[in-house]
Amino acid sequence: MRVAILAHGKFPDDAKTAVGILQYGEHDVAAVLDRDRPGERVCDFLPDVQDAPIAGTIDDVEGPLDALIVGIAPIGGGFDETWRPDVVGALERGCDVIAGLHYFLADDEEFRALADEHGCELRDVRRPPPDLTVAAGTAREVDAEVVLTVGTDCSTGKMTATMELVEAARDRGWDAGFVPTGQTGAMIAGGGIVVDRTISDFTAGAVERMVTERGDRDYLFVEGQGAITHPAYSAVTCGILHGAMPDALVLCHEAGRDAIHGYESFPIPHPSTHVALYEDLAAPVRGTEVVAGALNTRHVDDEAAAREAVADFGDAIDAPATDPVRFDVGEVLDAL
Repeated sequence: MRVAILAHGKFPDDAKTAVGILQYGEHDVAAVLDRDRPGERVCDFLPDVQDAPIAGTIDDVEGPLDALIVGIAPIGGGFDETWRPDVVGALERGCDVIAGLHYFLADDEEFRALADEHGCELRDVRRPPPDLTVAAGTAREVDAEVVLTVGTDCSTGKMTATMELVEAARDRGWDAGFVPTGQTGAMIAGGGIVVDRTISDFTAGAVERMVTERGDRDYLFVEGQGAITHPAYSAVTCGILHGAMPDALVLCHEAGRDAIHGYESFPIPHPSTHVALYEDLAAPVRGTEVVAGALNTRHVDDEAAAREAVADFGDAIDAPATDPVRFDVGEVLDAL
């Protein structure tokens, strides 16, 4: 599928959906849209992912397109009206539009009319299935080692760590499955339930459904969301933890981040505090432990300093740690 990815004003640091698709998706990316960087290229910022030109608008993208993907996941999941011309332009070209927003494009009268007129599909990845229900406590019956990534905050690298572990496990010959719980993971996997849109009573049930559907294999890696100490998103974190009933946890953190992103008056507790919180919260449902750590060192320029930060993080959580993008994940797989 040949796609353009919308990331106006946010690429690359605040466009994690766009970056995730470039890094792990199987899409043929024709262009990234960012009106602040026209004429530049993805490789100018991200040398280790699929390269593509950066265009100012959808009209600047040459050649056929199958879809436009909204590659931004803003706080609250709203739709920025400055994106409307690009969505309209894509629909008028006959392109599907895929978005992971809380604002459903299919409920927008203009977009729906254009999609009908041009034979396009509006895919709202965050729209949950209509038949969700509460959890039944059956995830523990799956014949697989269930591994859940958990975090100290949002956007610490849980999806990235999960994908790196899945790929490395498969490289070892393990039968490894991926359970996507966020919009980026669902776009990469081509399916899944974005749990932060589910009714709160059904969040654990949605995760349980995905774990049981992906069934019996060596490992199931479940993408975590939010953080149990987050002032806004702790509920979805708890729902995933109890719904997945994981055998092991991998704690994700970003080097140098001391406060909750977007909620800077809330300091991030020490990593060891998170280890105790996650293990204690899981225990009444299914005993588990933090067996490894994944530290995001993207803002640490010096490799020696990054290795030192990883070592300090491992000491803080009393478990093997790595940066799964910068360094090898073998030690984490060994811990599993």
